Amino acid sequence: MIRIRHRLVLLLVAGLAASACSPTYVLRAAWEEGKILNRRKPIARIVQDTATDWETRDKLLLVLQARQFAADSLRLSAGDSYTLFSRVESDTLVMVLSAAYKDRFQPYTWWFPIVGRVPYKGFFELDDALAAQRKLEAQGYDTYLRPSAAFSTLGWFNDPLLSTLLRYDHVSLANTVIHEIFHNTFYAPGQAVFNESLANFVGGRGAIEFFCRRDGPASRTCETARAAWQDDLLFGAFLEQLVVDLKALYARAELSADDKVRERDRLLADAQRRFAQEVRPRLRVDTFGSFTRDPLNNATLISRHIYYDRLGLFEEVYRSRDGDFIRAMDDIVAAARGNKADPYAAVQALVTPAGGG
Repeated sequence: MIRIRHRLVLLLVAGLAASACSPTYVLRAAWEEGKILNRRKPIARIVQDTATDWETRDKLLLVLQARQFAADSLRLSAGDSYTLFSRVESDTLVMVLSAAYKDRFQPYTWWFPIVGRVPYKGFFELDDALAAQRKLEAQGYDTYLRPSAAFSTLGWFNDPLLSTLLRYDHVSLANTVIHEIFHNTFYAPGQAVFNESLANFVGGRGAIEFFCRRDGPASRTCETARAAWQDDLLFGAFLEQLVVDLKALYARAELSADDKVRERDRLLADAQRRFAQEVRPRLRVDTFGSFTRDPLNNATLISRHIYYDRLGLFEEVYRSRDGDFIRAMDDIVAAARGNKADPYAAVQALVTPAGGG
């Protein structure tokens, strides 16, 4: 999105339902959601208003078209999501905190009812987020704190389009709408990485379907959507290999925890160098500049990995269905629903011959 790559499902609904959560957090979540809901206006009415500026009208029309495409052509559970618009006061709605162990590729998680464990938590006040970050760092965790301009309530409320999303380009905006609507359609409790990576696949491939049908296969929007998805696949493959290398390092029993962290830091520095020299020049849209700018640790890597885990597997299912995106998506969802404990294994079975490894 901008393209900010970390599309967050901030599970406010979990906080609203969670007796185990802090009452203060629950009340604040309800208050913030209430403010957004109270500001909702029908997008169709805003588009028809002659006082609406051209750029806003153009992007709001795109949102309506993308959500209709998601509902009618992709058969996703759009409900009333993105039929309304809410203007918010700030580009940042929440601060999102992630944490991880320093000497293993394992996230710190927070538990919520309904959705299970998730590897992030949203904070509405910067001071609260910083206090939680300092507490986790004092306990020896890597941390990563970043702003988020959007969230989804997984269909529990009529999610409006937030004004923060109007700064996105057309392809990113349509991708986001389809991505978030997919969360209304399928969400496996306790499987945050699978959920987000699959939604990334659906958003990326769905945007290609949308623009290439609407504007034609030779259109600029169709080509940009294709290029953006190929960039996602390329980055995902690079990140996947880096994670394999890190896990191999952390598995070395002869190394102490401090030795693993020192080796980890050298490996990450080398990864940033290789990305800049070997991967980034191959990107066509190039929305991953922050990978070489920002410090890397297990928390920052896991926060990215959530959205790019095994994208190549989903793409393999798509290709095995002769490029029939809807069939591939439906088969993946059906397989995941049949094996909620290990949805990746279920998806792998879609492309692994019977008796194969």
